[in-house]
Amino acid sequence: MDAIVKVNHGHEVAYGEDSVSARFDEVVKELFGENSVGFPIFNGTGANVVALQAATNRWESVICASSAHIHVDEGGAPEKMAGLKLWTVPSDDGKLTVEQAKSQIFDMGVVHRAQPGVISITQTTEMGTLYQVEEIRQLADFAHENGLLLHLDGARISNAAAALGESFRTFTTDAGVDLVSLGGTKIGAMAAEAVIVTDSSSEIGSALADAMPYLRKTSMQLASKMRFMSAQLVALFENGAGLAISNGQHANRMAQLLYQGVVDLAQKSNLVSVDNPAEANAVFPTLPEEITLALQQKYRFYVWNQQTGQVRWMCSWDTTEDDVRGLLAALAGELGL
Repeated sequence: MDAIVKVNHGHEVAYGEDSVSARFDEVVKELFGENSVGFPIFNGTGANVVALQAATNRWESVICASSAHIHVDEGGAPEKMAGLKLWTVPSDDGKLTVEQAKSQIFDMGVVHRAQPGVISITQTTEMGTLYQVEEIRQLADFAHENGLLLHLDGARISNAAAALGESFRTFTTDAGVDLVSLGGTKIGAMAAEAVIVTDSSSEIGSALADAMPYLRKTSMQLASKMRFMSAQLVALFENGAGLAISNGQHANRMAQLLYQGVVDLAQKSNLVSVDNPAEANAVFPTLPEEITLALQQKYRFYVWNQQTGQVRWMCSWDTTEDDVRGLLAALAGELGL
């Protein structure tokens, strides 16, 4: 908010030709490498749609996990707005392996099947799990060997960096990722995300970077007063993404506190279980419906799996210990503990 106020003086050129956006360009190069290029976008859905449009031909498709945000939670936007077919792969932990991606590499060159052009992964995943650097590198190698690109949906990229103890570049550019959706809003920004082309010096990267400005405009994601978006992104991601990663570390700590609390309660009551480890800022306990409904009267959260009763509890950059302990106390009360 302070960053927005600071740039609300004087006049700047519109549509990204301002000095603040130029500073964001520098930050992108510092984070992802000297050949990387960034394009501010209003929201995460827009970032994913624009990125996937840039990475595919009109007849191509995207391979992703069945739980991927682009498949489950974007209201069909990739299909409707980008005209894409999504080939989904079941995954218990939200992560794609090379073997799972390989299951969709068939009928290549057959006109009756939408041809895979991109593999899309999410870091961290929708199940709260974390790709290790080598897992991403293996997927990138596999994608490139088969003439595909690798896109990383980084809605929670800062939580991932905090959990891995690695720089953004280590598990994106250096691991072979071609395109990144850089998440800002989930780590504190307002209406500020970006698409990153990691290597504009390559033939493919150059084509992606050339296409992005036009696709951003036709997808209604080009801001006239872009300095207000860029100011937020600079504040979060300058100095090695210091603020964003600090926010991610805090959110992850709160999730660990919440996870351990649920584990402790599960040892006292068989009405609650938590099967997924909390690797970043998400906790996925399984509860009886009546307890979920009672807790939802006090706390806002989603039922993740209607069949099993698994719910999703997210810790954010501003979650407090009191928030966590309050939820745990409410759960204990509903369990009769």
